Amino acid sequence: MGAALQDIWSLQSNQAGLAAIERPVAAIAYQSNYLDTEISTQTALFAYPHKKNVFGISVQNYGVSVYKEQRMGLCYSKRFGSTLFVAINANIHQLSILQYGSAHTYSIEAGLQYKIGKQLLIGSHISNPGKNAFNSDVNASVPTAIQIGASYRCSDKVLLNSGLIKSLSTITDARFGLEYKPGESVALRGGINANPFRQFAGFGCKYKGLHVDVAASSHPNLGYSPQLALGYEF
Repeated sequence: MGAALQDIWSLQSNQAGLAAIERPVAAIAYQSNYLDTEISTQTALFAYPHKKNVFGISVQNYGVSVYKEQRMGLCYSKRFGSTLFVAINANIHQLSILQYGSAHTYSIEAGLQYKIGKQLLIGSHISNPGKNAFNSDVNASVPTAIQIGASYRCSDKVLLNSGLIKSLSTITDARFGLEYKPGESVALRGGINANPFRQFAGFGCKYKGLHVDVAASSHPNLGYSPQLALGYEF
């Protein structure tokens, strides 16, 4: 639900949010996709700002030993004043299946965010508008999706976030989230997805440049997926 959020994790949702970063940031994350399976996701991100431009790189690996989906992305984002943020991202995808070899393809993403006043941020993002897919020997494709969202900062302690995402292969999903900061260095988070219905909860803390985030999501049929993320601002 990151169409209207601005941090290093914008590299995974709406890259336009990366343009708000003012210091170099690196982050890594590990997610166990459903505790009863061996499926996992590993992510590494890096962003480097230069004046009003921010350059980013992302690497993600998903799957198990016999089936892996890998993606590497290069991002360029730019802010115009303090209200408009735009980005474009190019991805290289690799799909590897044991005994069947591997296949490659690429995709493009683009994002936009606009800030209204000091409290409201709206965003939109499109991924793979060219509908690129792997070759005919592999029955797999890269999702084409459009998302829009808005975040509203009620106060220094409360942030509300919402979004809609539509993939060509699925029905529309609505997402809602809340972040509450009882102190400057601690954040409590929760959220839901409407379709399928999923719940999210987690917390984050920071000490100087170090950020630690712990979260978990629940799926009605597949169970829980815990996640740990570490980030550092240089």
